Amino acid sequence: MPPRPLKPTPDQLRAAKDSTTVPDILARNLALLLVGINPGMYSGATGHHFARPGNRFWPALHRSGLTPRQLHPSEERKLLKYSIGLTKVVHRATATAAELSDDEVRAGGEDIRRLARRYKPRALCFLGVGTYSQAYNLKRIKVGLQPDTFEGIPLWVLPNPSGLNANYQLPDFIELFTQLRESVGLKFQQPQ
Repeated sequence: MPPRPLKPTPDQLRAAKDSTTVPDILARNLALLLVGINPGMYSGATGHHFARPGNRFWPALHRSGLTPRQLHPSEERKLLKYSIGLTKVVHRATATAAELSDDEVRAGGEDIRRLARRYKPRALCFLGVGTYSQAYNLKRIKVGLQPDTFEGIPLWVLPNPSGLNANYQLPDFIELFTQLRESVGLKFQQPQ
């Protein structure tokens, strides 16, 4: 199989529709497990999380102190060195999260419960308030640390960092990720 492009062509983006090419980044006993909604077309085409230029995930992660430098999406496995993992509620790539069915999101929510029990991160954070609400049929979710745990794990729910989310800008994400980092007691350490 040829390597996936880091800058996909329009044809490669179209071909990524419904693909499941973005692998989870997981290990046991992580400090933090971040849960995205689902891969966008750019991520589906490249095979990397939060790969679309303009996504605020990687800059916010670095500027909040969760990573020592801004990682490129192709360096996503380095997150494990900082005790951070990545997964998503639904593995299928779509242009927008609105293309996901309720059944897909609810089934994905149950998958996240199983992952949480299996990997036992110290904290878990959903990156998508609406999807978290949809997955568990909840109303009135406040951004930030939740009053209840998730499978016994402290739970955060933050907005989706996609460039499509105009309600929050990079400084907002930096502040929210900083609060998350401080709550978890996580500060990047230089890898050995």
